[in-house]
Amino acid sequence: MSKVLAFYLPQYHPIKENDEWWGEGFTEWTNVSAARPRFSGHHQPQIPADMGFYDLRLSETREKQALLAKNYGIDGFCYYHYWFNGKQLLDRPLKEVLSAKKPDFPFCICWANENWTRAWDGMERQVLISQDYTDQDSEQHVAALLDYFNDERYIKVNGLPMFLVYRPDRIPNPVQYFAKWRAKAVDSGLPGLYICAVKNGFVDLSDEDILKLGYDAIVDFQPDRRDFPVASSTSQFLVDVTRKILPKFIYQLLKTKVSAVNKVNYAALVSNMVKKSWPKTYRKFPCVFPSWDNTARRKTPTVIQNLDSNVYARWLEYAVDSVSSYPENEKIVFINAWNEWAEGCHLEPDRKVGRAFLEATKQVVERPSK
Repeated sequence: MSKVLAFYLPQYHPIKENDEWWGEGFTEWTNVSAARPRFSGHHQPQIPADMGFYDLRLSETREKQALLAKNYGIDGFCYYHYWFNGKQLLDRPLKEVLSAKKPDFPFCICWANENWTRAWDGMERQVLISQDYTDQDSEQHVAALLDYFNDERYIKVNGLPMFLVYRPDRIPNPVQYFAKWRAKAVDSGLPGLYICAVKNGFVDLSDEDILKLGYDAIVDFQPDRRDFPVASSTSQFLVDVTRKILPKFIYQLLKTKVSAVNKVNYAALVSNMVKKSWPKTYRKFPCVFPSWDNTARRKTPTVIQNLDSNVYARWLEYAVDSVSSYPENEKIVFINAWNEWAEGCHLEPDRKVGRAFLEATKQVVERPSK
């Protein structure tokens, strides 16, 4: 049976840095609640239903999330982890999960190793806090993670703690870099580490090139612009062409001056995705999403709106079937995401869709094996 894991954003509580950068009391909810429809039928703002605008400093909130996820077939959360040269951001929720030993729900970690920028997109401009990859920092980083890796709830593959790297192309000499991490893990009593490269839209490396860098597996993170269906309108065609022909920094500059919407047809995207052949000779974990819309974060948003849980279920079924031939411990599927509210990408119920995506997830997970 496949293990279904949902990416988890720990942004929903105030921190000193966000107060300084964005204003007193800023959390993800600040942008979510301010979003407005950009076209007729646009599902914005997206307002949480069951749990309201929660605060992740509360243990009760984290426990309710885990219970809801477990009841609908989610096997664990993959927490985003923000580490910048010894400084952590948004780390309180997971630290308290570790220290309190609750909720009793499996988890793993994805290192979001991008510069923290004012644009929230990882681009190299308006950097608020940057990444570095010195030997000293690397040693300090893995030392800070060992308590999580050794936790009985931490998700392991063949006994190895699974750790995701969001930008695998950014790590200098990753074979040597993570060899030291693996050695530290062994010193702590673990058999090693299972390190996954997240292949997102920013990563241009082929699967083969990624695996040559020493990663154990690949996560096919979605949405990825390379998988988008052919533009269905003249305006969208012009947007796509402009993106391809202009230097990236010019395109980004134009985006700040122009208010537009990049629409992508979700059903067409799913139709393309389920036709893909999946690798059998190496491990590549599929990732699906129920809907996606970053209107809350962008002046020129990308909207992949979906209100039909059946189309999402079709994609999830394909993802589960794609890994059915993998060894039992490597039958892993990711969902983006549990709670990416500002990206309109969440399994948590909202006032319009309710628990439809959760119900669809449960039905797929509990269907008889083929």
